[in-house]
Amino acid sequence: MSAQPKYYIVEASALPEVFLKVAEAKRLLSTGEASTVNEATHMTDISRSAFYKYRDAVLPFQNMMTGRIITFQLLLHDEPGLLSEILGVFAEAGANIITINSIVPTNGTAIVTISAETIDLNITLEELLGKLSTTHGVLKADVLAG
Repeated sequence: MSAQPKYYIVEASALPEVFLKVAEAKRLLSTGEASTVNEATHMTDISRSAFYKYRDAVLPFQNMMTGRIITFQLLLHDEPGLLSEILGVFAEAGANIITINSIVPTNGTAIVTISAETIDLNITLEELLGKLSTTHGVLKADVLAG
């Protein structure tokens, strides 16, 4: 049984340089300034192994205007009713859905991005992420911004 991840907000100047470089490499890839991991790691002067070691653990904290809108990215099996079940998890937690975006499913999976207002959550963000992660049909659940 694996432990649920814990999250911390840490000021960037307190982080080891490798974390900042991994975050920058991820930004370069997401904006298209770098088209490959090799190119992004070269541009940020880190090894590919360092990038792969920390890429899923280093996420930038985006300070949104309200401070209460969180954007989630989910990788889902393409199954009827799954999105409805996921929206039920959000509703049960007290989250108010702001936007839902989905790409056309390929190879039996789809990426869905959901932004939700979380001011009225009745559970912690970590618990919500845990519930999403353990929902049948969810392959991966991450917080993108918030």
